[in-house]
Amino acid sequence: MIDGEMQAFSLTLDKFLDHAAKWTPGAEVVTAREEGRIDRIGYGALRDRALRVSAVLDGLGVQAGDRVATLAWNTQDHVEAWFAVMGMGAVCHTLNPRLTAEQLAAMVAQSEARVLIASADLASLARQIMDRAPALARLLIIDGYTGEGETLAAMVEAETRRGTWGRFDENAPCGLCFTSGTTGAPKGVTYTHRSSYLHTLRILQADGMAISGADAVLAVVPMFHANAWGLPFAAPAVGAKLVLPGRNTDGVSLARLIAAEGVTIGVGVPTVWAGLIEHVEATGQALPSLKRIIVGGAPMPPGLMARIEERLGARVQTSWGMTELSPCGVLAPLSAPGEAAVSGRPAVGVDLLLTDADGVALPRQREVEGHLRVRGASVIARYFGQDEPATDADGWFATGDLARIDEAGNLLITGRAKDLIKSGGEWINPAEIEAVVGALPQVSMAAVIGRSDPKWGERPILLVETIEEVSDEVLLASLRGRVASWWIPDAVYRLPRMPLAPTGKIDKIRLRSEYGAG
Repeated sequence: MIDGEMQAFSLTLDKFLDHAAKWTPGAEVVTAREEGRIDRIGYGALRDRALRVSAVLDGLGVQAGDRVATLAWNTQDHVEAWFAVMGMGAVCHTLNPRLTAEQLAAMVAQSEARVLIASADLASLARQIMDRAPALARLLIIDGYTGEGETLAAMVEAETRRGTWGRFDENAPCGLCFTSGTTGAPKGVTYTHRSSYLHTLRILQADGMAISGADAVLAVVPMFHANAWGLPFAAPAVGAKLVLPGRNTDGVSLARLIAAEGVTIGVGVPTVWAGLIEHVEATGQALPSLKRIIVGGAPMPPGLMARIEERLGARVQTSWGMTELSPCGVLAPLSAPGEAAVSGRPAVGVDLLLTDADGVALPRQREVEGHLRVRGASVIARYFGQDEPATDADGWFATGDLARIDEAGNLLITGRAKDLIKSGGEWINPAEIEAVVGALPQVSMAAVIGRSDPKWGERPILLVETIEEVSDEVLLASLRGRVASWWIPDAVYRLPRMPLAPTGKIDKIRLRSEYGAG
């Protein structure tokens, strides 16, 4: 008797676009261009163009396993390049245009990419990278033409062949993204087709992003940052409309796009939504189509969350993740009320562990603070080009975060281990202070860092960007009775604009450099 068996079905990312092109070919990918122009294309036509991009790259000698770099905004052209590169078995190495040419060239030197695909308005930066990374032999321009390099669109129009997708193992690499480098030297994270496919299925769950074919999803989170949280795969997987803002993510531009395209879900870091709500409050504009905003990348100030939910009537879903997690770790479930302090719960496929400072699991895992470790199908095992594993012997990856898990299984990030301030031999957690001050309605952003002190070693200072005038006394009084008296900052500094890292998080390295000396 012969046992039955199931069909082999490799979990490769090209299948998402294949599925969309066959079953929802008219569902749109919409791109906001300069001067208010909108481009739109259905998944069927987009797949055809992406297959021709694969043929162009094949003609340039790109083979499976080769890295192809992209330096581009969230646009249709970039999505086509993604699926073209990954579908043919090559690796898409996304570059963050907010970093310097020197930083980006160092990353390209590690990846050994020979082809760079760049948005037209980033052509100058692309040339600077090429000058510093001699291995880059070809520059292909997308999103218009400025007279520099070859235009990929023209090459696609002239290409009569179609690439061949999916003829490789599901464990083959598909993407490469370097960490921002704001906490040390950037390190490369390699995603595989299997890990990204499973990550997509995880975020699509009903208690995750819960995207459906009825949604129009505005992907403000950049495609050059941790795979845009998986949205370019998740949207075609269910036939959702994918709305791409290009380079303009200010409040005015986003409000116009949300209204014009009937956006139901917006995804991005808190600072983006702060700009949107400020515009809406100033103009009185209504955005009735918007049902949910998914935030991550940095803590969501409670005051901002309340303003969004009250003024827009949109549900805010918080999340937490890292580049090393593909990137989503936890999402606030739709089945439970949202709380700004809570990041969310893990879905099946990712697991969490709290340990002590030495990596030993805490005997209790609920309602205690510990060092957070993660493992799962979409979690890093080893950094690009490094021999040593990124995990411990049991496969747990140390995130560097301090966290609590409540009785309901919700994860609360309580701080970064590296951000802790040691004052008089005792630890102060800046995140707890920031959460209290950040909840004040007059405060837009708050950051706490340690400043050198001859007596105590370090003392905390508070830096704020405010929405309206507020005294130092009001800021510090909000902490009394909420934190230990010796945690209260010694000084308050007001910033016209809080410095942000390239990923949209508060740049604490810069703050320490400018304000941390005694």
